[in-house]
Amino acid sequence: MSKNFELLQRAQKDQESITRVRAGSVDSFKPQFNGFTAQEALRLVQRVFLVPGPDAPRVVVFSAVDPGDGCTTVCAKVAETLAGEVSQSGTSCIIDADLRGASLHRYFGLENTKGLAEAVTQSGPVRDFMQPMDGGRLWIMTAGGGGSNVHSLLTSGALADRITELRSQFDNVLIDSPAVNLYADAVALGKLSDGMILVLQSNATRREAARRAKEIIEVGRVRLLGAVLNKRRFPVPAGIYGKI
Repeated sequence: MSKNFELLQRAQKDQESITRVRAGSVDSFKPQFNGFTAQEALRLVQRVFLVPGPDAPRVVVFSAVDPGDGCTTVCAKVAETLAGEVSQSGTSCIIDADLRGASLHRYFGLENTKGLAEAVTQSGPVRDFMQPMDGGRLWIMTAGGGGSNVHSLLTSGALADRITELRSQFDNVLIDSPAVNLYADAVALGKLSDGMILVLQSNATRREAARRAKEIIEVGRVRLLGAVLNKRRFPVPAGIYGKI
């Protein structure tokens, strides 16, 4: 029996007891996430990260169609779910790759003194640029200082090396990226990953914008793992999203 299948069985038994991770503590609760519920986060984890077999995605980019669709929140809550009851025997990390509009550090209440920008431009173990939470089950890499040429940072060989390093040290790597329709960053990151989750906002994302984002992903030859219709009761699998 594979490790992913064992985790999936455990997750199905624990749907009503998700653990929320915060620095230095773990508080059990029954969350009602603002627009993206705990049950939705768990369902997405089951469908994407806990697929039985060796081909389950491990490095996944999250990107919105447009700014403001809630990508950072969705990505962070999926990371919390992975680091909670679902993945007690493994470790996960989440990276803020939105170097122009960093916000992940605010969600977790962390300092943004060093992070991805420094990890790409400086030497040293990758964990030197990360902050552990809950005894190391979840690690956070904030965006860091950024730079004048963000796209060059995100397409550098140094970033590819860091992603390889992260893949070797963590069971799951989640990357929060800028909106697909705003910058080319998301596709550049997607090429280094196992696929992308696209975040749309219910009653806000326009069909034309969603189609354009999907075309950009396809042209970039990035695997679209699925889509989340934020502020709705369910995630949308890639097969259904493909009919948009």
